[in-house]
Amino acid sequence: MRPVRRNFYDPSSAPGKGIVWEWENDNSSWTPYDMDICITIQNAYEKQHPWLDLSSLGFCYLIYFSSMSQMNRQTQRRRRLRRRMDLAYPLTMGSIPKSQSWPVGSSTGQPCSCHQCLLVNSTRAASNAILASQRRKLYAGTGTVPVRQSSTFAGATLWPSAGGTAKGEAPRVPAGAFGCSQSTPGTVQLPGLNNLNRPGTQRGAGSSARTAVPPGVPALPVKNLNGTGPVHPALAGMTGILMCAAGLPVCLTRAPKPILHPPPVSKSDIKPVPGVSGICRKTKKKHLKRSKNPEDVVRRYIQKVKTPPDEDCTICMERLVTSSGYEGVLSHRGIKPELVGKLGKCGHMYHLLCLVAMYNNGNKDGSLQCPTCKAIYGEKTGTQPPGKMEFHLIPHSLPGYTDSKTIRIVYDIPTGIQGPEHPNPGKKFTARGFPRHCYLPDNEKGRKVLKLLIVAWDRRLIFTIGTSNTTGESDTVVWNEIHHKTEFGSNLTGHGYPDPNYLDNVLAELLAQGVSEATLKD
Repeated sequence: MRPVRRNFYDPSSAPGKGIVWEWENDNSSWTPYDMDICITIQNAYEKQHPWLDLSSLGFCYLIYFSSMSQMNRQTQRRRRLRRRMDLAYPLTMGSIPKSQSWPVGSSTGQPCSCHQCLLVNSTRAASNAILASQRRKLYAGTGTVPVRQSSTFAGATLWPSAGGTAKGEAPRVPAGAFGCSQSTPGTVQLPGLNNLNRPGTQRGAGSSARTAVPPGVPALPVKNLNGTGPVHPALAGMTGILMCAAGLPVCLTRAPKPILHPPPVSKSDIKPVPGVSGICRKTKKKHLKRSKNPEDVVRRYIQKVKTPPDEDCTICMERLVTSSGYEGVLSHRGIKPELVGKLGKCGHMYHLLCLVAMYNNGNKDGSLQCPTCKAIYGEKTGTQPPGKMEFHLIPHSLPGYTDSKTIRIVYDIPTGIQGPEHPNPGKKFTARGFPRHCYLPDNEKGRKVLKLLIVAWDRRLIFTIGTSNTTGESDTVVWNEIHHKTEFGSNLTGHGYPDPNYLDNVLAELLAQGVSEATLKD
């Protein structure tokens, strides 16, 4: 038998309004978020925030309300999410009853003796002993030890007492008693040592700080809750609460910092990459403008179909045997709305007028991409702003490639004004975080990736102008679906080494942009 409990929510909160947020799992079914996360998402939604970062709750996800999607910050994978409003909870009248601590034993006040409860209480005892030791060290000689009494179940201890009550400590709370949370008058509270590693419903009375740690239970210190750094005290406390509730020992230390850059390298140690000509590539404004007649581009890659099948055109969603959905919206000399064409390599069929409309809505670079299978016809180019790409060899090794030197790529793009191919022509765009340093191993496959990245740079496919997934800033330079490794000596962010699949993955991403090994032979 295990105890159960119910939660009470304010009628103005998400559950009070019957609102539940759900994400789409791999089985194409919907899974609800935990209620606390639902409340956080709903609060951000009601405040009309464009996006929400869940890292403060311990999850590496970003929520985008404009596209109703969830993105994993490490893998960049996106999932759909939805907001349901048909799950209203029953209302209750009167005051909310006081919650009791878990685990709750029998009416005699004895705690539960199951394995999980024993582990939770033993972990709590270890944490209390450590915190009491820290208090004694800090207040040595003052004769005053701060004590915090919590509203908690205080049954018989599971482990024998280590001794009597120390001077200045509060007496033991009677078994089964519940008291108000208060501090002993005249004492000073310790910020960061305020029992943050235990749930509020599981904080022991003052005497539990003197409880001995049983054999086999690790006494793990809680560190750096007061210091500056990546671990904020509130976040550290929340993490401790969740871990302790699950019966896990708590050890909170300062988060390791990613190693973004290699050790300093002198100019004499920087060498050209073997097999790659030059050390720098630039894109200039004169390279950016290319115009092709839309009808000529479409006719170059399609074959006319005299008797089209009775199926949908996936651009306008009208039947191929009828006229294009762009009839009356778009008219081009020599192209009738009922004409149907088949793309040469993949064989997918569309209205010619629909293909012209799709081309006009793109980069107008003389290439065409099948909207069904993404096959590229011609040479695809992007909308990357002008900038500089440098690449050279440095005498340091990446994790996982200890026998190889490292290829360092440096991208530098200045701020500027958006052109006609960008989202907001004539408006200024920003370029945050430049120059950006990226790394490849100096081996055969790494040099192949570098050569293809140079081709992608020349075709303006590495960056684009859009909205940053990290900051939510719009009209700024962002990566364009070709992942780079920006972390030199670690892989804490998912953008570093070791990553044995990275080179194969980036080759696949380049191929999806029309940059293949065949390009190097041309």
